[in-house]
Amino acid sequence: MNFKSSLPIIITLIFCTNVQAQNKKYCLADFYQYDTELAYLTDSVFNSLTDEKRIAQMIITSAGELGKSKQVVKELVENNQIGGVVFLKGSQESHKKLVDELNAISKNNKYISLLYSMDAEPSLFNGRVKGTEKMMNTIDIKSKKQCDSVVKVIDKTLMEIGIHQNFAPVCDISPNNEAIKNRSFGNDRDTVISFSKTFIKSTQNDNIVATAKHFPGHGLVKGDTHKQSVYIDGELQELDIYKPLIAEGIISIMIAHITVRNNERYNTNDLPSSCSKLIVTDLLKNELNFKGIIITDALNIMKAVTILDKAPLRASMAGCDMILMPIDELQTINWIEEEMKINSAYRKQVYQSVKKILRLKICLKLV
Repeated sequence: MNFKSSLPIIITLIFCTNVQAQNKKYCLADFYQYDTELAYLTDSVFNSLTDEKRIAQMIITSAGELGKSKQVVKELVENNQIGGVVFLKGSQESHKKLVDELNAISKNNKYISLLYSMDAEPSLFNGRVKGTEKMMNTIDIKSKKQCDSVVKVIDKTLMEIGIHQNFAPVCDISPNNEAIKNRSFGNDRDTVISFSKTFIKSTQNDNIVATAKHFPGHGLVKGDTHKQSVYIDGELQELDIYKPLIAEGIISIMIAHITVRNNERYNTNDLPSSCSKLIVTDLLKNELNFKGIIITDALNIMKAVTILDKAPLRASMAGCDMILMPIDELQTINWIEEEMKINSAYRKQVYQSVKKILRLKICLKLV
């Protein structure tokens, strides 16, 4: 067959290949996979956005009885000033109703869909979704099979509501900390790692993003970051827990507002870990080679971080990709955008964060 006679076949093959690429259905398992079409699609979506709208993808506001009012959240979505919403206390019906309403706003305005999240740890689940069947505390899970069963129950409810990301599991090794209590898998390191891996695998197999927390470790410290500055004094004793979880494919890690002192290598100089480039970028990204989504702990109520000037900007500059519950979303966008104008290295870092978030949303079929 000569080239001229085969040209229609070649054109058809190219056309079919392009159609297949455009119609490819990505899932969460593709997030870490090398895929040129996924990278191209991510860049295409990124290039369609202004810097203000790119930054907005990093901002996660709150909803529910303990979050911001429904009207405020709707206005943030209408103005395209957030990338996601964490749902706090409420019923399954009220959460689902708001998800539907926010999705309708995004769809009507042709915005990128929101990423919805929840602290659906076993110990907090009944409080986050009122009226659900009684769930055991995390500390009472005694086997990997039981852990998997618990995840299935949680995921079923999350999927019915429309939640894409679970801020769980808690990977801290002690149940005795004031903030952690029964939210931990216990004080045996091997058990915590084993059950955390099961929780992560089961969650992400259901196409829900799991989030290991609270990096670099909240179990062996005294105090509660909701109330005061809390310190890791000396060695980072819980760091080794995260290495096998990263190898397992955890997609998201939450950074605690814990200050590190008396540690020659990782001293944060009185900053919380969430605002320390040494912890977020040098340690988690570079040393531990974590390529997923890094999210701050809540920035609106925890005294360990609310005392800082421009804490959301500091967290972003440290390397955090998602900014959880800043007090003022628009002000946060403005702070970040102004810093990007005078700091080219930081602008490049923000772009990398936004592209990771967009890639995640594509894998979750939100784009």
